[in-house]
Amino acid sequence: MILTGEEIRSQLGKNIVIEPFRDDHVNPNSYNLTLHDEILTYEEVVLDMRKSNRTRRISIPPEGLVLKPDQLYLGRTVERTETHNLVPMIEGRSSVGRLGLFVHVTAGFGDVGFSGYWTLEMFAVQPIRIYPGVPICQIFYHQIAGDYVPYAGVKYQNNQGIQASMLYKDFRG
Repeated sequence: MILTGEEIRSQLGKNIVIEPFRDDHVNPNSYNLTLHDEILTYEEVVLDMRKSNRTRRISIPPEGLVLKPDQLYLGRTVERTETHNLVPMIEGRSSVGRLGLFVHVTAGFGDVGFSGYWTLEMFAVQPIRIYPGVPICQIFYHQIAGDYVPYAGVKYQNNQGIQASMLYKDFRG
């Protein structure tokens, strides 16, 4: 079952933390998250799953930044979220998708207990100008059934910014 916007409001400070929170970002069954003013791109021509790939940080100026097709951009949300006893998920907003911008290529599924900023895997179908602070995606929450162990991953938990892939850590040990 997915929480309604009113239930998201009622769970704030209990099972849901959204900082900063804006009441006008609450939707009927989700909450709009906004784009931070920085993105990362990979500098490698060929990305290697077994390595930490080099990245380059780019600031998004107030007048916007044009994303090119066939390039992966990593962004992040302005908002830090924390979730307990619920499963958080993000989806791109339909208005953004209708412009040909995929906001998360594969990683829209969160874990119970996740705390941090959401890294966005952005891919443009055609050139598109993006702006800092734009409502870029929406978070929604599923109720869960059964016992669980809260997420305590060391790779992405309590992150402080955009997170490039740390898949290479899975190959160690």
